[in-house]
Amino acid sequence: MVDKSEQFKNLVRVGYFSRAILYSVLGLIALTSAGKIGEGTNGIFRAIQDFPVGTIILWLMVVGLLAYALFRAASTAFDIENQGSDSKGWAKRIGHAGSAIGHLALAWSAYKFATSGSDNGGGAQEAASGVLSMEFGGAILGVLGIAFFLAAVFQAKKGYTGEFMHRIGAGAPGGTRLLGGAGYIARAVVFAIIGWSLVKAGFMSGGSGQVKTLGDAVASLAGEGIVFTLVAIGLLLFGLFSLVLARYRIIPDLGAEGRVPRFRA
Repeated sequence: MVDKSEQFKNLVRVGYFSRAILYSVLGLIALTSAGKIGEGTNGIFRAIQDFPVGTIILWLMVVGLLAYALFRAASTAFDIENQGSDSKGWAKRIGHAGSAIGHLALAWSAYKFATSGSDNGGGAQEAASGVLSMEFGGAILGVLGIAFFLAAVFQAKKGYTGEFMHRIGAGAPGGTRLLGGAGYIARAVVFAIIGWSLVKAGFMSGGSGQVKTLGDAVASLAGEGIVFTLVAIGLLLFGLFSLVLARYRIIPDLGAEGRVPRFRA
């Protein structure tokens, strides 16, 4: 019987595999299909839906993206990757919270496509509108935007320093450092755009229509020439990097009580 620690690790690996599909498709669409990238995140899932056994792939992504979101939520709440509780540690953990929320939203969009063939509700904007209708809703969106900014800073730092290699096991392909470096920097650009959209919606009364999803953020760069091309290539490389992580990432073990994970050095 597979213990809880193994189940946890297997789910997280499925999460990385789902992320690999997501970013690879996003990068390919951006480079080859200007019309579909203009559809934002819906264009990504519509392209996946058109694959052979596309619905099965979408269901795999629902499970995987949800697992990855829970992994990042646990990174925030339980500090399973030993970031610490000082200001720098909390900044990283808050960035993980932003990543958790973003991937949870992506899992929901994948679910809508898997079950009904489309997501016509404008999921992110609809959710943002609901948050704005709450007391202090603007502040909540603004703080979430700051979380994405923090995530963007640490993504860029990872890409520049290559510190992510410390949590990749032996045997990873030789080009992993290059794939991850380019991918993290491209992802930082996208996260910064998403963060700015949330700050505008929350703190500047920009309204829920300002909120950008992953695909929307990339689409917003479509008129930026070489910047758009470099980000698209970087996201494609990040997809390939995520595929490497699905196999070689060192995943935290669950603790003896089977609930709170502990990082395996």
